[in-house]
Amino acid sequence: MRTTGINHVALVARDMQETVTFYTEVLGMPLVKTVALPDGGQHFFFDCGGDTAVAFFWWPETPAAAPGVASVRKFPSDSKTAIGSMNHLAFDVAQGELSACLTRLKAAGVEHIPVIVNHDDSESGVCGELHDGVFVRSVYFTDPNGIMMEFAASTKAFVAEDVRHAPQGATVEV
Repeated sequence: MRTTGINHVALVARDMQETVTFYTEVLGMPLVKTVALPDGGQHFFFDCGGDTAVAFFWWPETPAAAPGVASVRKFPSDSKTAIGSMNHLAFDVAQGELSACLTRLKAAGVEHIPVIVNHDDSESGVCGELHDGVFVRSVYFTDPNGIMMEFAASTKAFVAEDVRHAPQGATVEV
């Protein structure tokens, strides 16, 4: 068995109209498929490039959001989420587009971290300056459903030496 990539990720929307407006107008992702579900809900798909989609379910009655459990409460100060939850979704962008992403988010009034975050292998995992050890640069923001999102630009390809930590075992009962 060999996968060829991600087809789509499916999330849950608080308000489908607000979600459609955000993803089509703010993020520029075309709405490519809509489905009316037999239980009165909806399932909509947005083209996010590279033959992949981000999809949303919506139902008239849905449990409330659970920040700190099913989604990030506040990045970066409180970004832990529960086992089996989705922490955030990262969209691949070219490095030269990151400043434009920041500008667009600010102009649209979208909650975001107002700087490009450089991820490296330092103790803190981030640094203020771009250097040869930076492997991805990111812009973090929140969508109207409270879901943490990221525009991520890889700065280099991973190599075998990038896998250098042994996995740790579970510390909580599942």
